[in-house]
Amino acid sequence: MPSSRAATHRADPLYGLPERPLEAMSAGRPSTYDQAVIDAICSRLAAGESLRAICKDDAMPASSTVFLWLKDHPEFSEQYARAREAQADTLADEILEIADDASNDWMMKNDPDNPGWLANQEHIQRSRLRVDSRKWYAGKVAPKKYGDRIDTTVRGPGENGEHKVEVTWSE
Repeated sequence: MPSSRAATHRADPLYGLPERPLEAMSAGRPSTYDQAVIDAICSRLAAGESLRAICKDDAMPASSTVFLWLKDHPEFSEQYARAREAQADTLADEILEIADDASNDWMMKNDPDNPGWLANQEHIQRSRLRVDSRKWYAGKVAPKKYGDRIDTTVRGPGENGEHKVEVTWSE
């Protein structure tokens, strides 16, 4: 049975992938280094999508192929790094949106004898988890901008010729 992907391939204008002739398509994921695919990957990363989610798309290469390309193509590595920095900015924007959205923080009580509103602790905790996860990830992909700050100061010589080391940590 022929691959349904080869028979139905079309352009993906959302991510700038060009239409390719069916005879040029192989049965499987793209593994030939292609700037249009690279641009689509980086665009989707910058928009906040994970590489894992991107690589699940049939029009995208497997993550192992992307990692090989990163190793073999310095220009892609640079573009990828810039996309990851932009992704951290997108995550920071999402953090503000999540924190400001109180739409499901309260729910109506179903008790006719005790009407009123009740805090939706499950939604509040889920929002906290979403914010904390994005903060952690943004700190990993853009540590200079969003990571924890560790300041190490060496002063010396002090008494008896000893050096004094001060370490401070701030978020």
